[in-house]
Amino acid sequence: MTKVLSLHDLINRKRFELAEMSGKNAELEDLYDLVIPMGVPMSIIMDMVEMFELEVVDRLISITEPEVAQTPVIALRGPLDSVLEAEKFMKREVKNWIDGN
Repeated sequence: MTKVLSLHDLINRKRFELAEMSGKNAELEDLYDLVIPMGVPMSIIMDMVEMFELEVVDRLISITEPEVAQTPVIALRGPLDSVLEAEKFMKREVKNWIDGN
């Protein structure tokens, strides 16, 4: 059974990576990435960038469909509190968009 990663898993991984770097890329310290799922409307992504002052970055993630491959995705980078608020906003807005509200 495969494990589904949560935002908290990613936050912990990011903290571990930063601890390993021990000073390298210090400008990334205290910044977190929110990976945007495929299919999220661009209008919602742009609202998150403007409302929460996040930076848009490209990321590569590994997927296994049917074999391991790298897929580019959009991520929004910023401080932890902004990223968490943006995640809540994204979930609410996508649900409203699906429901037609």
